[in-house]
Amino acid sequence: MSKPSENKTSFYERCLNGIERVGNALPHPVALFAIFSLAIVIISAVCAAFGVSATGELISGGELKESTVEVVSLLSRDGLAFMFSSAVSNFTAYAPLGMVLVAMLGVGVAEQSGLIDTLLKKVVKSTPAKLLSPMVVFLGVMSNIASDAGYVILIPLGAMVFRACGRHPIAGLAAAFAGVSGGFSANLLIGTLDPLLAGITQSAVSIIDPGYEVQIMGNYIFLFASTFLITIVGTLVTDKIVEPRLGKYSNELEGEEDASLMTVTAQQHKGLRNAGIAALIFIAAIVICCIPSNSFFRGSEGQLLGKSPLIDGIVVIIALLFFIPGVAYGKSVGKFKNDTDIANAMAKAMADMGHFLALAFVSAQFIKYFEYSKLGTILALGGAAFFKSIDIGLIPLMVIFVLFTAFMNLFMGSASAKWNILAPVFVPMFMLLGYSPEMCQLAYRIGDSCTNIITPMMTYYAVIIMFAQRYDKKAGIGTVTATMLPYSIAFLLGWTLLLILWLSAGIPIGIGTSIFYPAA
Repeated sequence: MSKPSENKTSFYERCLNGIERVGNALPHPVALFAIFSLAIVIISAVCAAFGVSATGELISGGELKESTVEVVSLLSRDGLAFMFSSAVSNFTAYAPLGMVLVAMLGVGVAEQSGLIDTLLKKVVKSTPAKLLSPMVVFLGVMSNIASDAGYVILIPLGAMVFRACGRHPIAGLAAAFAGVSGGFSANLLIGTLDPLLAGITQSAVSIIDPGYEVQIMGNYIFLFASTFLITIVGTLVTDKIVEPRLGKYSNELEGEEDASLMTVTAQQHKGLRNAGIAALIFIAAIVICCIPSNSFFRGSEGQLLGKSPLIDGIVVIIALLFFIPGVAYGKSVGKFKNDTDIANAMAKAMADMGHFLALAFVSAQFIKYFEYSKLGTILALGGAAFFKSIDIGLIPLMVIFVLFTAFMNLFMGSASAKWNILAPVFVPMFMLLGYSPEMCQLAYRIGDSCTNIITPMMTYYAVIIMFAQRYDKKAGIGTVTATMLPYSIAFLLGWTLLLILWLSAGIPIGIGTSIFYPAA
């Protein structure tokens, strides 16, 4: 009986090693987009020379009109002038740039102050043993609003708390990892990923309809509900599949556990209380400002949701919601002694965004080259014509796109890098099929999240293996991936089923948006 099992494991690990080799063979995302940009330049010149064109309905003067689009060469005199003269404006006009940096100023202060780390510890420590699995998964999902905190704090903390309760620590690690990474897009709050992806979507939308404004909260309602789905599914997989498979823990531990991960000092308790008070005061102030019928947060028709200053300013509100409690906490625990310390925390948050800035520059050029050359428009028209001809409908189309994204994620871990590649093609294509950019973005986010936990291309995968080796010195890529595979399959099936039911019922997927384009 053991031999077939060993053969299965061997074949499984060979598949994983193959995925890892393919992924590692890809250049760095910055280099990858530079290569893509160069490819667009060359392809545009070749296609223009051969007179490649496409005909279909496009937005012109605010109306859908039959149009013929021809490829524009980037190696022509005008094309070369465009590349050099617009490089800076392409970067500064890159839609996600300002939104992400503003949000990270607030989130960065909360992280640097220690507020987020202490909050995670406090909640996990005060959770009853029976509710440990759902709380760890839930906190994992919620932690993705704060960048890397879930990976570096909650995942090792989950393992330690499970072990302290007499449960297998690898199960606690898996539950936390499933929430943090497998439920990456779900959340009860708007995080930094929402403006980032919405900005990339906005850039892709301009290929078809420059006047369309992508809503930052365009996926919020569906992802709010998804938080509970991921928590329930993650809990069931942990308790019914993963932990029984792991068996009883033998108390073997590589090295000493860091006791500070479990400790919340009296000073930190005081900091949490002051941060909570500051957050409540800020939220109360926002609510009070929204009440008057002529509030500056309301739109031209008195609306708070949809097109209104409240929604348009959501990124600033998010930043302040983290910044104000972060400062209150930092002052209480002595982390921030003066304004210089706070400014340094903001600077550290910006320094951590260096990789994003480099990627944003080359991504912005790639998207603008795609737009200028008309290659994106022609691909969208061709793809739309194909899908119209086979007429598979909304739900099958979205399910196919979810599965396609989940497969792509095995080879390229970065959510923003993949969306920079896929959005310029699929967003315009789906718009021409009558589906909103937010709908396309939602399907992408589901597929992108589900396979994060089984691909070695995920940025923190090596760190997860290191955490696992503290409790099982033989743990490796195969061990972690085999443990996480049930979560990945369950999340993919459960999330896709929720999407099917959601679309069948016609429930709005977000605030200020619609499933269809243009909105009915």
